[in-house]
Amino acid sequence: MGYYVTTPIYYVNGEPHLGHVYTTVAADVLARHMRQRGEDVFFLTGTDEHGEPVAQAAEREGVAPRELADRNAERFKQVAERVNATNDFFIRTSDPEHAAVVTEVVARLKRDGHVYAGTYEGWYCPRCADFKTDAELIEGDRCPVHLIELEREKEDNWFFRLSAFQEPLERLYADRPDWVLPGNRYNEALSFIQGGLRDFSLSRARISWGVPVPWDPEQVVYVWVDALLNYYSALSYAREGEDLRDEFWPATVHLIAKDILKFHAVFWPAILMAAELELPERVFIHGYLLMDDHKMSKSLGNVLDPFKVMDLYGTDALRYYLLREVAFGQDGSISPEGFENRYNTELANEYGNLASRSLAMIERYRDGVVPEARAPAALVAELEGMAAAVCSRLDRVEVSGALDDVWQTVRRLNRFVAEETPWKLAKDPEQADRLDSVLYALAEGLRVVSVLLHPYLPASAERLLAALGREDRSIEGARFGSGAGGARIGELGQLFPKVEAPEPSAAP
Repeated sequence: MGYYVTTPIYYVNGEPHLGHVYTTVAADVLARHMRQRGEDVFFLTGTDEHGEPVAQAAEREGVAPRELADRNAERFKQVAERVNATNDFFIRTSDPEHAAVVTEVVARLKRDGHVYAGTYEGWYCPRCADFKTDAELIEGDRCPVHLIELEREKEDNWFFRLSAFQEPLERLYADRPDWVLPGNRYNEALSFIQGGLRDFSLSRARISWGVPVPWDPEQVVYVWVDALLNYYSALSYAREGEDLRDEFWPATVHLIAKDILKFHAVFWPAILMAAELELPERVFIHGYLLMDDHKMSKSLGNVLDPFKVMDLYGTDALRYYLLREVAFGQDGSISPEGFENRYNTELANEYGNLASRSLAMIERYRDGVVPEARAPAALVAELEGMAAAVCSRLDRVEVSGALDDVWQTVRRLNRFVAEETPWKLAKDPEQADRLDSVLYALAEGLRVVSVLLHPYLPASAERLLAALGREDRSIEGARFGSGAGGARIGELGQLFPKVEAPEPSAAP
């Protein structure tokens, strides 16, 4: 089986923002890392285009839903390209091939007795495309997410027998305690299940923007059922003339944000069970990036606009910051000030300066050739398990934890320079062997951390590895001390140059 990672599909009723970038970059890190391990990887992202929220947004703009979907889907595609995501396919739920799979699966649910006719009466939020219980509402019969006042609706629909999956879902959670990660999200989903599951509407009668219910074309399939099936449907047509479901289904990791936990951790597995499809191996639920009142940054102001960050500092810097500042899986605060601090202190100084100093010393003291030597045994002992530790972390989707492990090694190499003072060793001919060992260790350390950082900082790590004269990007080769000396180093320049605040635009 291959390694299959997905982002949620992003809703086209609005434009891309930092939260979308966050999930996409995290999924890309996993995909790139697994390719380094020699895995056959499929990475999916895309857009969710049907349902009432899109129809209403289009109506507000005075355009057809299809026109709005086409425009915003293109923006999401461009964002994926801009952040250097290596997704293998970009699905749109308006694709006819996707609609065909939705039609087939929903018809199967009806055939096998999981769907029945009924009347829905209750609270419905058109922006969430979700039915709310009395307990979920906040004061004034308002949606807890969008804070808008809801009206009670009554509609004849087709219902999915979610309640029939109460015990199977409880069993799933008991048998597979790591099916939902992290643990607090597992507990949240299990608590929702244990609170008692109610059947939900599989269809909507009031709107036409969606996939028609195959046995009742006056209604469309509920947008969440339509959307959740994208992870399965994409594999049926992502490569022309091939069906990848045998190779990649079930998915290895679904990455989602916590606001859609109920749909992915409760509704989704029940639908798959009913359709007799295998369940994904894991659903990993990340938190929110929060903006607090921080001191204004000189170059970024007080809003962390991802596109402005990439324009000024480069894409790698944004990728790094998003996964470094907040532990992936938790809520956490971000700020322009925090970004600049990470950029200057960690990227420019700890990694960038370590690289430029090390290469400059190899150039100065050994004519630009990495010495044929061995690293000090104590340093080898400290760093030899690093690649295995990173692999173990990323197997558990600890994207920030793996990055921190590598960064501790970057800092260890900086301390190694301070401890060994190669500029002093260079003045003493009797220390030539020691200097060889130190310079080799620095080149080797930079090689290994850059291979491990490649999924996070693809452009920067690639530049450094090229300057080191190294071609192997595999995790198997990322063992400290396994690389030979003798490589001739090349030009590097500044990996993370100092960024001056842009001049304020002149008043008109």
